Amino acid sequence: MFTGIITDIGTVTRVAQAGDLRARITTRYDTSGIDIGASIACDGICLTAVALGPEWFEVDISAETVSKTAIGDQRWTEGKRLNLERALRVGDELGGHIVSGHVDGIARVVSVTREGDSTRVRFRAPDHLAGFIAPKGSVALNGTSLTVNEVDGAEFGVNLIPHTKQATTWGDVREGDAVNLEIDTLARYVARLREWGATGG
Repeated sequence: MFTGIITDIGTVTRVAQAGDLRARITTRYDTSGIDIGASIACDGICLTAVALGPEWFEVDISAETVSKTAIGDQRWTEGKRLNLERALRVGDELGGHIVSGHVDGIARVVSVTREGDSTRVRFRAPDHLAGFIAPKGSVALNGTSLTVNEVDGAEFGVNLIPHTKQATTWGDVREGDAVNLEIDTLARYVARLREWGATGG
């Protein structure tokens, strides 16, 4: 479980295909405090640390994960920057919203517009997920908890303040980028309850 509050920006330094895809990611986290098997969200994808070293960890990424996330579009390579978040611990502050690290689909950046010091980014969600995105609701994009400003069909917009652009990889965003999208857990359950009520249980 995660909060969508990014706590580090990692960099892919090695990628190898040996059965699954294995990636080495540098980090400012104290890796002596990370256990093998720990969950770390990498651009919003919950991955398991399978090897550790000074200032780096490695993860295995299955073909299924590659096919269902933006990894399949971006092809992680050396130098790729990633939003990182360690799993939520009991007593931690929930500053964003509940994020599972299970990507629901891939959103595509439609436009990037400067608005003062901030940046307005519009995305197109997959049609089957568009109904879960609501104005002023929460959404996780590349692991970052963001507030939806407006919705127009399958398109929606968010506003990135300077801090967000500096503390995450969102300062690098470009039109056409593929982005990992996780819808709000609460929206998922509301939709399920609605569906259940419509069918009479």
